[in-house]
Amino acid sequence: MKAALLMDKARALDAADPLRRFRDAFTLPHGADGKPLVYLSGHSLGLAPLQARELVNEELDQWDQQAVLGHHTGRRPWIGYAEQLQQGLARLTGANPSEVVAMNSLTVNLHLLMASFYRPTAARHRIVIEAGAFPSDRHAVASQIAWHGFDPAEALIELSPHLGSDVLEESQLEALLAERGDRIALVLWPGVQYLSGQAFDIPRIAQAANRAGARCGIDLAHSIGNLPLQLHDSEVDFATWCSYKYLNAGPGAIGGAFVHARHSRKELPGLAGWWGHDPATRFLMGPAFTPATGAAGWQVSNPPILSTAPLLASLRVFDEAGMAALRAKSLALHGLLRDGIETRLADAFACVTPNQARHGCQLSLRMRGHRDSGRQVFERLVKLGVVADWREPDILRVAPVPLYNSFVDVATFVERLEQALAT
Repeated sequence: MKAALLMDKARALDAADPLRRFRDAFTLPHGADGKPLVYLSGHSLGLAPLQARELVNEELDQWDQQAVLGHHTGRRPWIGYAEQLQQGLARLTGANPSEVVAMNSLTVNLHLLMASFYRPTAARHRIVIEAGAFPSDRHAVASQIAWHGFDPAEALIELSPHLGSDVLEESQLEALLAERGDRIALVLWPGVQYLSGQAFDIPRIAQAANRAGARCGIDLAHSIGNLPLQLHDSEVDFATWCSYKYLNAGPGAIGGAFVHARHSRKELPGLAGWWGHDPATRFLMGPAFTPATGAAGWQVSNPPILSTAPLLASLRVFDEAGMAALRAKSLALHGLLRDGIETRLADAFACVTPNQARHGCQLSLRMRGHRDSGRQVFERLVKLGVVADWREPDILRVAPVPLYNSFVDVATFVERLEQALAT
C-alpha cells in the first residue's frame, strides 16, 4: 500500500471513529521542538488522563485542610478508597466486585498470592511458566520455589515455542500437563506475553491446569484494559496486574489482584497485614487476624492515595468508552498497522505477534538481518519523534491504544519507520 493511500485510509477511519473524542481525555506528549510525538508505548506506560491531576489535587487539598480527618470525611474518605475502584476493576476483569482488590504492586501481589496458592509437596512442587517470561515474574517464582526448600533448576519448568516459532501454543501446555501434571503445583501464565504480544486463551489454560490438579494464576499486566476478560467464568484461581500500562494510572501506580469466589482467605493460609482484616473490626486493634471477605482479605497495607487517584480517573474513562468498543477499535488499529508493515516493509521486518486476533494492542517486530541494524533503526525512530520501545535482543514493540491513539498515528509510524530504515 502506497504511503498516500495508507494515510488516506487512516484519515477516513479516524473520521468514522466513534471513540475519537476520548483522545482529548488524555495528555499527549510533545518533543523538545514543541511538536506532538507519535506515542505508541502504552504497553509500557499509559498516558495521563486529564482528570488525574484534578483528583490528585483534590486529595492534596483534603490533606491540607483536614489532615488525619480525611480518612473519615470529605468527598472520598481515604479508609474506603480502594473500595471505590472495585466496580470498575470488576467490569474490566469480568469478575464479581468482591473478587477484585486494588493493592500493592504486581510482584508483591504475586508473592502474597503464591503464599496461599503455591503449597508444594515433595511429590508436587513444580511451577510452569512460559520461557522468556517477564523477569520479575521469573524472579518471584524462582524465589518462592527456593523459599520452600526446592531447587528452581529442577522445579521451574519453562515452556518454549516449537523450534523456529515465536508462538507458544496452548496445546503445548495441555500436553505438558497431561504428561507431568501430577508433579505440577502451579501454572503461572500471562494473559498477553510481554515480548511477543501473543494473547492466550485464559479459560483453556485454567481448565488444563484444573484437570491436572494444579492451581492456575494469571499475570494480567498486559491484558487488563487491553482485552475483554471473564475471570469469574474461567477456572482461574488468582490473577495479578499493574495499573500503569493500559490502565493509565501513572508510573508506579497501585496494582491489583483477583481471587476467585470459590476461595476464601479464612480457609487458605497466607501472609497477613492489618488492612486485610475485616473492616468491621479492623480498628479494634486486636491481636487476632480476621480476614476480610473476598480478595480484600489478601491486603496487607492501606492504599497509597496519591498514586491511586489517577486510576479512579482512568476507570471512569473506561466505563464511558466500553471495553467492547475499545476492543473493536484496537483490532482495527492493529490491522492497519500490520497491513502497513506487511505491504511496505515486509522485506525489512517480520511480525512476531500472531494474527487472527491472538493479540492485544501490541505488535512486536523483528528486523530481518543483524540485530544491531534494528537497534539503529529504533534510535532513528526516536529522533523522528516516535515513542516505542526496544527489547533485547531484537524486538521493536509498538502498541496503538484505542483510548488515545488515532489511525493517523499508525500511518505516521509506518512512514517514519520507512524513513528511519532508509536513512
